[in-house]
Amino acid sequence: MQKRLVRKLDLENAISEIPPHPAPKAYLEQYTITPQAAAEILYIAAYINDDIIDKTVVDLGCGTGRLGIGAAVLGAKQTIGVDVDKVAIRIAQRSAENMGIVEKTSWVTADLNAIHGKFDTILQNPPFGVQKRRADREFIKKSLELGDRIYSIHKGSERNRRLIRRLRSRGTRSISTQPSPFLKRFIEKYGGRIREVYAMLMEIPHMFDFHDKKKHRFIVDLYVIDGSHTLKS
Repeated sequence: MQKRLVRKLDLENAISEIPPHPAPKAYLEQYTITPQAAAEILYIAAYINDDIIDKTVVDLGCGTGRLGIGAAVLGAKQTIGVDVDKVAIRIAQRSAENMGIVEKTSWVTADLNAIHGKFDTILQNPPFGVQKRRADREFIKKSLELGDRIYSIHKGSERNRRLIRRLRSRGTRSISTQPSPFLKRFIEKYGGRIREVYAMLMEIPHMFDFHDKKKHRFIVDLYVIDGSHTLKS
């Protein structure tokens, strides 16, 4: 198992080798997470909170597997990636094989409701609800059922230019911030508790016809959540 510290740059480089979806679907909001954002999330999970190394990890809505494969690279005991898109799952499987971690990863083409059990850590980059309102809520509910600790990405203050400048000028990948009161109430309603929220900078290229810029830079919030299993124990 991975015990030594993996440099963040090495992790970013490894994640960058995992291809994005070749034909993303707008209605599924299939935006591939950047290597920089993925590495930051995994570093927080692994080296600040000890939630990756030797842990069982599920990547819900895994896409092409960047978070799940990154967790395996850092030393997760077992990683399961789940997505409804067969093409994305095939890319994740192929990438895991190319990186020599196939024995530590499993990839499942399925809806969220097909996953049952109890896991140490849940990673998820759910739809933000732009195409389907509150699409991220089902991911939150399911992750709270499955995991002791959840790392969930949600749409932040997109127009907060001051925060974007802070993230760019400080040369850092994340800044502690306050949770959305709506998400806070929803998470607590279903038995979870927010431990920390980090604002992060995300950038996506022009992907769909309704995009009017070559690149779009915006804020996402990473929620670190205690699941209901943790709070009951």
